[in-house]
Amino acid sequence: MGAIAVHEFMSLDGVIENPTWTFEFGFDPAMGETLTRITNASDAILLGRTTYEMFAPAWSTRTVEDDPGAPFFNETDKYVVSSTLKTADWANTSILGPYDPGVLRGLKERIDGDIYVSGSATLVRAMLADDLIDRLHLFVYPIVLGNGQRLFTEAAPKHKLTLEESHSYANGVVHLCYSPARAR
Repeated sequence: MGAIAVHEFMSLDGVIENPTWTFEFGFDPAMGETLTRITNASDAILLGRTTYEMFAPAWSTRTVEDDPGAPFFNETDKYVVSSTLKTADWANTSILGPYDPGVLRGLKERIDGDIYVSGSATLVRAMLADDLIDRLHLFVYPIVLGNGQRLFTEAAPKHKLTLEESHSYANGVVHLCYSPARAR
């Protein structure tokens, strides 16, 4: 059975929207090693429509020479949750239809490895509410933005999490990996 592993770039005050603000911190090679470990454990990619529409044109033309992550994004089976998207031009992409926790539980049962999720805030919030996320990888940047879309909104339900691992990088970014604090 697969596990859903979410990856988010986040400001110190929780903003995840349009993370171009991360560029000023550079990309520490050790962060790349962590992300490679996360993607290497993944046998599928799950995205919301908005993130899919940003990723497809950005990744579909990249090669391994352009970016070492290109083969993962282009060759891995991708699943998109959307009530409006009817076709997908990016290789190995299937549209799951509108958000349905039962469909995602079925996907977890069919996939052996992890199911990688990046961005996709609306989808991630819904999966958190339905207890579908197994690991939440937050890369927290040392910047306060003040406004922008946040992963955890004021209306978000309470979620207890367990810290599984953490790393700090030379550029000031901290990686925090949480799992749900489920009854064991």
